Amino acid sequence: MKIFARISWVYATLVIALSLAVMIATYRFLPRPSSRKLAANMIQKLAFFGVDVSGVEDPSAQIFLMNHQSDLDIALMELISKRDITWVAKKELFEIPFFGLALKLPKDIAVDRESKSSLVKLLRDAKEAVDASRVIAMFPEGTRARDGKMLPFKNGAKMLADSYSLVVQPVVFVATAKHYNAKDMIYHSGKIKAIFLPSFRAQKDDKEWLGRLQKEMQEAYDRELSRDNSSR
Repeated sequence: MKIFARISWVYATLVIALSLAVMIATYRFLPRPSSRKLAANMIQKLAFFGVDVSGVEDPSAQIFLMNHQSDLDIALMELISKRDITWVAKKELFEIPFFGLALKLPKDIAVDRESKSSLVKLLRDAKEAVDASRVIAMFPEGTRARDGKMLPFKNGAKMLADSYSLVVQPVVFVATAKHYNAKDMIYHSGKIKAIFLPSFRAQKDDKEWLGRLQKEMQEAYDRELSRDNSSR
């Protein structure tokens, strides 16, 4: 089974690379965000996974906050959302050949975690994205969680949302690392669960909303996982 999972991972990784190449090749010719949606649909169809979505995407949402387990999470969000998404990612990813171009072309936002001035740039770039009717997407954990327990949410997401009183919509992905895990080199097709939670407007005076949000997202994750296990 391990050998099959690794062969499947190699195949899925090649599918992702091919889809990114198509996205890059078509970006100049297709209206935004069509090239990204095309790539996400290619990944889904060629990697043979399904998506079960509950909840409803808020068309007025200005920032999506999602838990993060797998490299598949980005394609999954592009797949379930109709919006033109601006991803916030660490600066190092923009410097990776080929993959970095897939971030630079759509003008995603690079963040240098070691630079305080990067926060100023983040706010400026985010404002431009929101003014252009794009929706910002962030993983508030800052990195991938490995065991199903969400890592503490970093304050950058709250600072950004509070600065412009953005409409926040949380999105929960359930056990995506069990489908695609680059560290362990495994891939399993199947149906992935994504949950749109109710949106809300960020209030700077509410000092605790990020902590409450992490708890609510973890509860939604655990509830769905428990429901899935009990049906087996």
